[in-house]
Amino acid sequence: MLSKFANKSFFLRLGSGICLIALILLTIIPGGKVLFAANLLISLIGVYELYKVFGIEKNSLGITGYLFTLIYYGLIYFGTVKQGEILLAFIAAFLIVLLAQYVFFFPKYKTEQISNTLLGMIYAGILLSYIYLIRQGMDGKYTVWLIFLCSWGSDTCAYVAGVALGKHKMAPVLSPKKSIEGAVGGVIGAAALGAIYASVFSEKLNVPGNPIVIFAVICAVGALISMVGDLAASAIKRNHEIKDYGYLIPGHGGIMDRFDSVIYVAPIVWILLEIAQKLA
Repeated sequence: MLSKFANKSFFLRLGSGICLIALILLTIIPGGKVLFAANLLISLIGVYELYKVFGIEKNSLGITGYLFTLIYYGLIYFGTVKQGEILLAFIAAFLIVLLAQYVFFFPKYKTEQISNTLLGMIYAGILLSYIYLIRQGMDGKYTVWLIFLCSWGSDTCAYVAGVALGKHKMAPVLSPKKSIEGAVGGVIGAAALGAIYASVFSEKLNVPGNPIVIFAVICAVGALISMVGDLAASAIKRNHEIKDYGYLIPGHGGIMDRFDSVIYVAPIVWILLEIAQKLA
C-alpha cells in the first residue's frame, strides 16, 4: 500500500503543498490588508493563466480584464461589493466595455474572445475573492477555514480513498484517475473534518444551531462542489489541449491548477453560511 504513495511526484507535491499551506496561514490568520493583497495577487495570476489559455493575455481584452479585476477588488476594499446592485452594475459595465472593444476593433476580436474575457475575470477574480469576504465576515477567522476543509481536505481524503479502494471511474474522459470510491471518501472525510473542526472551536463560534452539524453539512456539500470545480478546470484544459495552467507551484502547476476547487467552494461556503444565519 505504501509503495503506491512513495514516488517522486508525490513528495514534490507534498513539499510544495506544505509551503503553500504555510503561505496560506501567514495571510489568512492576520487577515485584513495582508489577506486582501494576497487574494488580489492570486486572482490576478489566475485571470492571467486563464487568459493565456484563451490567447488573450496580452491584448486589449486581457488588459481590460486585469483592470476590472483591480476595480472589483477596490469595491471589495471599500465594502460596496456586498450590495448586490453594485456587483450587478459592475458586471454590466465590464460587459459593456468589452462589447465596445468588440465594435471599435471589429473584426479583430471574435465573440468567443469576449465571452472568455468575461468568464476568466468572473471565474478567477470574483469567485476567488470570497476567501477574503468570508474572512472579513462574522466569525471569519474560524469559518474561512471551511473553504480549505471542503476543497483541499476532501481532495486529500478522496486521494487516499481512491488509491486504497478506487475501482470505478467517476469521469474517465476528464480525469481518468478519479474514482467513485474516492469521491465518496472525499465527501465523508470532509464532513468528518468539518465536524471535528466545529467541535474544537464550538465555544468560540456564533453560528446558530449546532455548529458540529452545520459545519459537517457545509463541508459535505462543499466537497461535492469542489469536485465539480476540479473537473471544470480539467475540462477547460482538455478543450485547449494543455497539461497545466502554469508552473508557479512545483508538482501542482499554476494557481488555477491548485485553486480550481477552492474557487468553486469559496462562494458556496459563503452562501451556506448566509443561509445558516437566516434560518436561525
